[in-house]
Amino acid sequence: MIGAELDRLIQLLGKLPGLGPRSARRVVLHLLKKRETLMQPLASALIEADAKLLTCTLCNNVDVHDPCTICQQSGRDTHQLCVVEDIADLWAIERTRSIKGRYYVLGGLLSALAGITPDQLRIPQLLARAVAENITEVILALPATVDGQTTAHYIADRLREANIPASRLAHGVPLGGELDYLDEGTLATALTARRSA
Repeated sequence: MIGAELDRLIQLLGKLPGLGPRSARRVVLHLLKKRETLMQPLASALIEADAKLLTCTLCNNVDVHDPCTICQQSGRDTHQLCVVEDIADLWAIERTRSIKGRYYVLGGLLSALAGITPDQLRIPQLLARAVAENITEVILALPATVDGQTTAHYIADRLREANIPASRLAHGVPLGGELDYLDEGTLATALTARRSA
């Protein structure tokens, strides 16, 4: 019914997060309707991004510079390091403007089931960086999943051996959250991690 080129485009777009085959077909049809204003600029932007984007050798962020723009910013606290699972997490935290330090992107989480080891996540490089740069606080901004907590625990243990303090994100009741809508695990965590008022 459709040519090989369109089928390939649909197949590739269908591999993107949030897009299945039906959504990919709709996207392709929309791109075809807007060739000059959307399809051609998108194709050019993808080619340019592929040619120019680099991985930062310090934090593993993506940028057109190495070290990346964040690592180059003066005024950053050079003794604070925020560890995240992936680049999307780095960008989300950076939007809050709450971290004054620098970042380190692991690129995943430890997982016994998937066979992901500390070496695959560049954890030895993280530990070496923390020691070399005299880091005084490592913030473990990892997800509250089993793999996220396992990874945070593993890194915290290695940091403790090097006498480097680590902290984790707070978990529990979200701002504006109502108790009767929370699951038992979230509520139990919030009660366990309570602090003085």
